[in-house]
Parts: sequence; structure tokens; C-alpha cells
Amino acid sequence: AMHRYVRVRFVEEGVQAVARMLDRQAPETCDAIWENLPLEGDVYHSKRSGSDFYILPPAIEPDPGTENATVTPIAGDLTYAHVPAYSSNVIPTELSEANPDGMVDLCVWYQRDNQHPGDGLNVFGRIVENLGEFADTCGRLHREGYADETLRFERAEDYEEDEPKELHQQ
Repeated sequence: AMHRYVRVRFVEEGVQAVARMLDRQAPETCDAIWENLPLEGDVYHSKRSGSDFYILPPAIEPDPGTENATVTPIAGDLTYAHVPAYSSNVIPTELSEANPDGMVDLCVWYQRDNQHPGDGLNVFGRIVENLGEFADTCGRLHREGYADETLRFERAEDYEEDEPKELHQQ
């Protein structure tokens, strides 16, 4: 089976990583995201859950529901969740007003020891290239600020992984 890959890129910094989609573990989520790529937006950093940067593009249809969900994502995980408008005090009100059907919470996790409250997040990808530099950049942006930064998730159809290994769940 051919794997599908997603490139995750900080547009201003020019730093990127490549993740393999977990098609076997999260087929509905992978299909829904793949069909809607590229997705990009202003970048936010988690306040409570741990070490992740995320974007909040408009909701995608159909919502795949809960699949391959975790409350303890690890470094290199890409996660998806549907976020209803006005559902959380961490969602800017203007985003809820602009997206009454809700938003996608699309995250890239860059360190360990994360704990996400609630029902869990769908893990749909795992970084297989350049996690080190990408994680270092995430840490620096978190310390120094990321106000003008855009995070972009796009298809990496040109990417070929050297000898794909089995990606173990936690």
C-alpha cells in the first residue's frame, strides 16, 4: 500500500516537517483532511494541553467523528478535532462569529508529556522527517513569539520515505 504524506510548514520561518498519514488507524479522518488540503491559518499555541501549535480553519464535511483518539498525544503526532463555535474560552470570539458551523482544530505536537482534556483528539499522522529541527523551531517560537506566523498543512505527494517502518501507537 502506498502511504500518503502531509507537509507541515511554518510559512514565515520556512521550517517544515513531513508526516505519514495513519490511513489504517484513522481512515475517515485521513480522507476528510486529505480532501481539504491545503489548510492553513494563524497559528496558536496550546495554553493547557502541552506542547502544540494549531490552526483553526473552518469545519470540514463530513466530520469523521472520533477515530484513533488519544488524550496523551506524543511528539510528532498530528491531530484533528471538530470544535463547535463558541464552545471554548480559548477560541477567539471573532473566529466563532466567522465560523458558525464550527472549526477544525488541527494540531502538531512537538514535545512529550501532553495531556488534552475531554474526549481526545484523532491522531491522523506522525512526523517521519525533520521532527528535531521542527520541534526546536516550535520551542523557539513559543518562547520568542509567533504573532505573524502562519502554519500550513499541505499534501506532500512528491515525498518518498526511505524504507517505511511500522509506526507504533503509544
